[in-house]
Amino acid sequence: MHRPNRIPLFPLDVVLLPGAELPLHIFEPRYKTMIARCLEENLEFGMILAAGQALATVGCTAEIVQKVRDYPDGRMDILTKGRAVFHLLELLDDREYYEGAVEYVSDAAQPADPEQETELRRTFQNCHAQLFGMPWTDGAGEESRTLAYRMASLLPIELEKRQALLEMRSQSARCEFVLRWMEGFLPKFVAQQRAHRLAGGNGHTLN
Repeated sequence: MHRPNRIPLFPLDVVLLPGAELPLHIFEPRYKTMIARCLEENLEFGMILAAGQALATVGCTAEIVQKVRDYPDGRMDILTKGRAVFHLLELLDDREYYEGAVEYVSDAAQPADPEQETELRRTFQNCHAQLFGMPWTDGAGEESRTLAYRMASLLPIELEKRQALLEMRSQSARCEFVLRWMEGFLPKFVAQQRAHRLAGGNGHTLN
């Protein structure tokens, strides 16, 4: 798919990852205009992390996969999905909303590691069951290269670590990153849940 090198930007305190879904409520006039254009032209826009006054230099394009709801005052709910990672070359401010001059980035070429992927899937299944009480089902047709991204989007990973993951240009490095994060998170989460159950069972609260 050809992607333009000048795209609308949506700076937000969110890190969108390729393959991950993100619902958005659009209410600011400038972004209502921007989304209307994207819908009319079938155009992806760039989601990029804005933390305070700082803007990240790496973001992810968002495809609008569904307009969920229109409101009488022009607000709308949309469902987006992360697509392509980009590097922001220049922030452009000559429209009602920001645009960016961007270049798209690709992963370093390397062979797949089936053992690593198997370990990642096994650990994530456990983590997903602990968090949500149900097994995880991978969507049909989802790309292997977005596996770590899609898993990370469902985990309570801190914003700065999500951004670090987005900036990694190696699928193996991303899988390793998510795997090690879960290995650190799971024991603490399980212990916390056990403590809550014990506290609820004996009528006492934890100090």
